[in-house]
Amino acid sequence: MPEGPEIRRAADQVEKALRKGSVMDVFFAFEHLKGYESILSGAEVTKVDTKGKAMLIRFDNGYTIYSHNQLYGKWVIRNAYNYPKTNRQLRLALHNEKKSALLYSASDIEVLRDEEVPLHPFIAKVGPDLLSEDVSADQLKERFVSKAFHKKKWTSLLLDQSFIGGIGNYLRSEILFLAGIHPDLRPIDCSERQLTKAAEATVKLVHQSYQHNGITNDLELAMKLKEKGQKRPQYRHWVFNREGEACRIDGTEIQKVRVGSRRLYFCPTCQTK
Repeated sequence: MPEGPEIRRAADQVEKALRKGSVMDVFFAFEHLKGYESILSGAEVTKVDTKGKAMLIRFDNGYTIYSHNQLYGKWVIRNAYNYPKTNRQLRLALHNEKKSALLYSASDIEVLRDEEVPLHPFIAKVGPDLLSEDVSADQLKERFVSKAFHKKKWTSLLLDQSFIGGIGNYLRSEILFLAGIHPDLRPIDCSERQLTKAAEATVKLVHQSYQHNGITNDLELAMKLKEKGQKRPQYRHWVFNREGEACRIDGTEIQKVRVGSRRLYFCPTCQTK
């Protein structure tokens, strides 16, 4: 599933493609949305927001398209009406004079009045989005130790979209590694220093992943490894998807565990209990 940084980059691409002139043509694959095609045709896109893993395409006539890519959804930007060859099912298409924004495979799509957006079940419960809202490390730290979250294991907490919107599997492993926190711990079990590092790592990695196409490893090290001929999966992360390889800090073998059927990677010496 794409995580917050990937959705934010997709939102940037959709906004860049559609904000020049009116949307001339709209297509919805789902019958219950067909009536909105004529309502949105001729309107202008004013902004494309994200809230966690959801995208909000806002129009100047008071309507918003909500979409969630879930596991398989994918946005494709093409020249107008230039559809790619793919086995994916087209679910939503927005066309202006020059560009088409095409959403494939996603099934979670709705059209809302602007005033209805905050009341949408997902939007109403999702936590802060670090890429669309001004959230500091200090504010996150306060959230970590709040009554609602401080006794929950980090492994489930970081995937809880009501905690922080947009964090998924690879960011979870990377945040815990940079913070030096063992996967079995909870915020209440952590030192003040660990909590500070966790808050700082969360802000840093979410923004870095967004700005550098998913790279969460030290950027200087990642570029050196790339120059030595390593492929992107080899230099992209600190620990995620690196089971059996040497920790980039102390050389210990990276371990993989399954938590709630999801993979998690950690260094047993950098992240002790």
